[in-house]
Amino acid sequence: LLACGDVEGRINALFNRVNAIQKKSGQFDLLLCVGEFFGNSPEAEAEWEAYKSGAKKAPIHTYILGAASQETVKYFPNSDGCELAENITSLGRRGIFTGASGLQIAYVSGREAQHEPAPSHCFTSKDITALAAPLLSNSKFRGVDVLLTSQWPRGVWQYGNSPETDTKFCGVSSIADLADKLKPRYHFAGLEAVHYERLPYRNHVVLQENAQHVSRFIALATVNNPAKKKYLYAFNIVPMKSMDPAELVKQPQDVTENPYRKPMKDGKKEKPPPSMTGEEPAPQFFFDLGQNKPQHQQRQGRKRQTDGDRPNYPKQPRRPPQPTGPCWFCLASPEVEKHLVISIGTHCYMALAKGSLTPDHVLLLPIGHYQSVVDLASEVVEEMEKYKSAIKKFCKSRGQRCIMFERNYRSQHLQLQVVPVSMEKCSTEDIKEAFMTQAEEQQMELMEIPAHTDLKQIAPPGTPYFYVELDTGEKLFYRIKKNFPLQFGREVLASEALLNIPMRADWRECKCTKEEEEDQAKQMRSDFEPFDFALDD
Repeated sequence: LLACGDVEGRINALFNRVNAIQKKSGQFDLLLCVGEFFGNSPEAEAEWEAYKSGAKKAPIHTYILGAASQETVKYFPNSDGCELAENITSLGRRGIFTGASGLQIAYVSGREAQHEPAPSHCFTSKDITALAAPLLSNSKFRGVDVLLTSQWPRGVWQYGNSPETDTKFCGVSSIADLADKLKPRYHFAGLEAVHYERLPYRNHVVLQENAQHVSRFIALATVNNPAKKKYLYAFNIVPMKSMDPAELVKQPQDVTENPYRKPMKDGKKEKPPPSMTGEEPAPQFFFDLGQNKPQHQQRQGRKRQTDGDRPNYPKQPRRPPQPTGPCWFCLASPEVEKHLVISIGTHCYMALAKGSLTPDHVLLLPIGHYQSVVDLASEVVEEMEKYKSAIKKFCKSRGQRCIMFERNYRSQHLQLQVVPVSMEKCSTEDIKEAFMTQAEEQQMELMEIPAHTDLKQIAPPGTPYFYVELDTGEKLFYRIKKNFPLQFGREVLASEALLNIPMRADWRECKCTKEEEEDQAKQMRSDFEPFDFALDD
């Protein structure tokens, strides 16, 4: 399928682009257009006339939403949908379109009505109810494959990455409510003239409900916009009804909490936290490290006033933040591969990197759910520094330099990668130069930061960034704009200039069996033990 944002009458430009894509990638089945399809200018009217008269023909089956403004109502002879020209069909005010393959597409045209009676380019709460009720009354309903709306759902950015638009007046709650109920696998919207691809979000409560498929919200820009923002989105989709249930509910690593559902506490709805890492954790993610402590210490834990009837936990200065979905790195999460863990402190832990570059490549991670170094609470920073100091001493004892890097982009839980390199093979300058050179080749400018500079001064929480910390403490920083190569840190270290193991640049190519990982972790635990302050604590 192809999905498109507001066309605004630039129909030739759209179909020229579609032709180019189809020439390169083969024939697509459908083109789905959200937002305002028609324009008001004489040129736009003339362009449309060529298709309406049959002089030109759309190169693909095209389905469009109804008018989103009073000025374009004239192009739609029937508000319930009809064919407007060969291969171009108006879907109508609202409804369900089911393709021959069983693909189910729900849609709502226009904008939310501000008053009754609603103008013909607006929808009302009755439209929303009429669309959702028949679907929700079916006990076997799991969700729709695609939802098309012109307006955004209000608050879709909660718990996720932020759109490049002022969210103060963006979106409506009626569409948010509809998206929450219909659980679309893909939800497309327009009208805001920006491209925004939200991180996928869950449709179930972890450990309380059966796993369900994730939803992806994608807003598309206007056709031929001068800023060259993305307005066409190509994707393959197997209809939900034809999919293996286990395959359907697979959760991607960057999945977040559902943006439309507020956490419940004492039966009252709470405001969602302002960022994607909420401060109030769900109780099922609260971890008990008591198993690593002597029995008499476990009994000293005292109940907090807010803990209700929960069992006593060891005393903690504060609760770690809540994961927004299944998290591969939250120590309390069932997804964590605990056999990789090397050392556990009070606020941080150290684990062998999966698909490690070298046998002693490790990760330093907060136990609680923090997205990046700049989000860490002060006590977590303090212990993270202790771990960094310990691992540096460990590396130095083996004649190695310690290179650390973090990518705060398309990741939800801080992973500080630590890769030791031989002092004989590489000087600090060699390493610095390799990062600088490869960044330049990819049109990225790494900024040098003095050793004791706090990253918070240059990267406020929420800022996507990449940084490297050299063994001198000096840092190289890059503020990520878009399309950052996810394996960049590994690629530089694996390059011929440094470790000379280019075939290990991608961690997925370096997977071991669980037994091999257990052996590596056991060896690392034993080697690191003399430096592990957590054992003393």
